[in-house]
Amino acid sequence: MKKVIFIILIFATPLAQAQVEKLIIKDAKVQKLAEGFKFTEGPAADKEGNVFFTDQPNNRIMKWSVDEELSTFLDSAGRANGLYFDHQGNLLACADMHNQLWKITPQKEIEVLVEYYDRNLLNGPNDLWVDPKGGIYFTDPLYKRPYWNREPESEQPGEYVYYITPDLSELKTVAVDVVKPNGIIGTPDGKKLYIADIGDKKTYVYDIDEDGSLSNRELFTEMGSDGMTIDNKGNIYLTGKGVTVFNKKGKKLGNIHVDARWTANVTFGGKDQQTLFITASEYLYALKMKVRGVRY
Repeated sequence: MKKVIFIILIFATPLAQAQVEKLIIKDAKVQKLAEGFKFTEGPAADKEGNVFFTDQPNNRIMKWSVDEELSTFLDSAGRANGLYFDHQGNLLACADMHNQLWKITPQKEIEVLVEYYDRNLLNGPNDLWVDPKGGIYFTDPLYKRPYWNREPESEQPGEYVYYITPDLSELKTVAVDVVKPNGIIGTPDGKKLYIADIGDKKTYVYDIDEDGSLSNRELFTEMGSDGMTIDNKGNIYLTGKGVTVFNKKGKKLGNIHVDARWTANVTFGGKDQQTLFITASEYLYALKMKVRGVRY
């Protein structure tokens, strides 16, 4: 597909407060890279910096390359939502069509990693993060989908956060003290996990224990989020109305305005990991940053 690049020149409000501006390359503006989607979600960058994201209602995964070319990576993508790369370069996808978690190889071979918990269907995996050991955390909120071929009521007792051990041998709940968990991200040292409870309009931070369990929940901020990411300074990026940035102590640094109805998710990508990619409604955006994403 042909690359499409636009630059947003007019903002209804200033880009952000001074603290946020310090994180952004001088004079950089939010760019609209591509449009014409139904609803973009789940951006994830591979080791080269290529960014993959979902056009969820159109059931496809797209790729924005480091050469700024847009292409379709996978059709019939299980209505994928959140994406994340594992340490072997496989793309993990929250496949909402059948309430599964998928592993997609670079050759586009698909393996179902998770379908059931306690012999019942999951609500619908939504977003995920891979820890330094290779374990997988994912959120499982219930959003009733018109394309489900089953009764849309939950087969689980609640909307929880789960953890898959690095050897994929065990799946367990690690956070049941949430209303509707959605966005999730951890620190690169594997010690802290942030969970956005969009149902309770709050974001929490947990300690990660040696076995992957979570403990010592603390309120991070009185704001929920759809998707989220972290930079190399430990700042946390929450989404919804634009992108709101907090430092590691939960202090709000400001908001990055995005010209879209809803900002669903964010990630860092590009050759230098210094571009913030933003999926928002029908669009894919990008912003050049001074900070960068984190890799293991």
